[in-house]
Amino acid sequence: MIDLHLIGIGTGNPDHLTAQAVAAMNQADLILLPRKGQAKSDLIDLRREICAQVLTGPTRIVEFDLPVRGDGAAYLDDVNAWHDAIADAWQAQVAEHLPEGGKLALLVWGDPSLYDSSLRIAERLRDAGIDIAVRVVPGITSIQVLTAAHAMPLNPLAGPVTITTGRLLRAHGWPTGADTIVVMLDGGCAFEGLAPQGITIWWGAYLGMAHEALEQGPLAETGPRIALRRAELRARHGWIMDVYLMRRELADGT
Repeated sequence: MIDLHLIGIGTGNPDHLTAQAVAAMNQADLILLPRKGQAKSDLIDLRREICAQVLTGPTRIVEFDLPVRGDGAAYLDDVNAWHDAIADAWQAQVAEHLPEGGKLALLVWGDPSLYDSSLRIAERLRDAGIDIAVRVVPGITSIQVLTAAHAMPLNPLAGPVTITTGRLLRAHGWPTGADTIVVMLDGGCAFEGLAPQGITIWWGAYLGMAHEALEQGPLAETGPRIALRRAELRARHGWIMDVYLMRRELADGT
């Protein structure tokens, strides 16, 4: 049997690891680290650094090439095909390195439950007939790191928060009935399609890393500044991971 631990590691800062995450990593027989190409080499370097800092025993580390997602017009079809390919890659690594079963760990950015597909990919292994038990070690999310970096509460007093994606914000605009939204997985600057009046934005990129970047202020003024800075950072590093929170001014002025 494969005892799979999906371990949330926060946003790449080793200080974000929980004691539970460190214990799970040290109890694993094998940790798989995905390579995402030269442009995103920082991501595997951070995982390597985390392993170097916390592993104290004989846990094996194996790196593998992560399949590339298609970028066709049928987004969900492309994502599902990509997840199938990743499941196949996991299965190949398991067959080669844990043929008799054992404890396998994967290091997941943020938390495995929030806009991450590791759990869905693991279910594909179960559907393929692999005897697998899945355990989740929760991690600090980019949302938590964003609000901490700006020293702000996530929600207005007794108010709700809507979490959405850049793709949905671009396609459908501001979510109906929402005053506070968090936008994840925005490949561009979806906020540029909004009427900015009365909206404040808090933005962060490379959160928790040495080159963390932050901006906040009225969307009308801050949005263009974020778009410019985001483009500069992406060109400099070859990749970018960012998240932002926007809040409309409420009727009582808060």
